[in-house]
Amino acid sequence: MECMKHWVPLVLLLACVVGSCTVKNEGDPPAPPDVAAPPADALRTPSGLASKMLQVGLGRYHPTARSTVTVNYTGWTTDGKVFDSSIRAGKPLTFPLDHVIDGWTEGLQLMVAGEKRRFWIPGNLAYDNTPDPAVPHGMLVFDIELLDIK
Repeated sequence: MECMKHWVPLVLLLACVVGSCTVKNEGDPPAPPDVAAPPADALRTPSGLASKMLQVGLGRYHPTARSTVTVNYTGWTTDGKVFDSSIRAGKPLTFPLDHVIDGWTEGLQLMVAGEKRRFWIPGNLAYDNTPDPAVPHGMLVFDIELLDIK
């Protein structure tokens, strides 16, 4: 039997329960100007994940897929709509790295603590294989700050 991973952020889940899967908050970070597609100078992995460092981290170690990480993040669809944000929620999120979408599992392993990076995650590394219409499909863009690795 094949096991599928599904990670639906709590803010998104709650938004869908009350009838709107896009939550607008005046405190939402604005969409980056390059939200529609990764720039030419973005780092690209063989899987199709693209990223660009926004802030150098001072950590010495990279997480592994088995690590538990703490992050601050905001996620946008390519049309610039925020669909989830720990900034909006007011606190960082901690989770096992092997329990999230493949784009996060792969991408966060490129980072060190203190680093902030923008990721363009193709749909096949995000939610495209999830039939749930409440989650965004297609390429997603995330700004992620890696705060801690355990």
